Amino acid sequence: MMRWALGVEYDGTHFCGWQQQPGLKTVQGELESALSNVADDTIELICGGRTDAGVHAAGQVVHFDTPVRRSARAWALGANAHLSRQLSVSWAVPVPDFFHARFSAQRRHYRYTFFNRATRSALHAATSTWVAMPLNVEAMQAGAQHLIGEHDFSAFRAAECQSRSPIRRVDSLVVRREGPLVYFDIAANAFLHHMVRNIAGLLIEVGRGERSPEAVKTLLEGRDRRVNAPTAAAEGLALRHIEYPAAFRLPDPVYS
Repeated sequence: MMRWALGVEYDGTHFCGWQQQPGLKTVQGELESALSNVADDTIELICGGRTDAGVHAAGQVVHFDTPVRRSARAWALGANAHLSRQLSVSWAVPVPDFFHARFSAQRRHYRYTFFNRATRSALHAATSTWVAMPLNVEAMQAGAQHLIGEHDFSAFRAAECQSRSPIRRVDSLVVRREGPLVYFDIAANAFLHHMVRNIAGLLIEVGRGERSPEAVKTLLEGRDRRVNAPTAAAEGLALRHIEYPAAFRLPDPVYS
């Protein structure tokens, strides 16, 4: 058996999330089917970060085991030949059998994008959340800093979250503006279900002046999801990059 890691990109608009579900179009389902065609054998995938319906990925990482011998070029180009235009393999690398796309990951990077203009955008509609009211990026950045470090993120987890612990370590969190686009970039060792979207929902309220930056700290310490803001929409979220130990020699991220 040989273990391979793949870099994967997708436009989540066209998928019902990562995880395979009977009768639904999912990233896992389409990618496993494409790779099985290349291998002429059944391929089963493990991913580095499950994404919900509508969530995008520029730097998803998956691994699989197979006795079939193919080159890295054959896995990548062969898979792409069988995939829809909304899903692609960007690279393929052989890895040791102790590599694990999920458990070997050191840090995950997500970006949430707000389109902040009085009128909606046709070009950014599928990859951002439209916020018509002006956003105070400085207030959003000030509030976000309360989330850096290791905390109990119970106030930011979905009710259906299956993680045994709400403790997560956020290493960086930056909010910045480029014209009408406001980017919220976050990196952490791992995330709870809907954690990033729930943070984004709260930051919208801070940016609109409906809550103070200090309210983020109060809500975090209160650990009560019921008093948090509504969950932000899925289309604004993208998995940008997953970090692994350098010893695995995976390609550098396409997007910083």
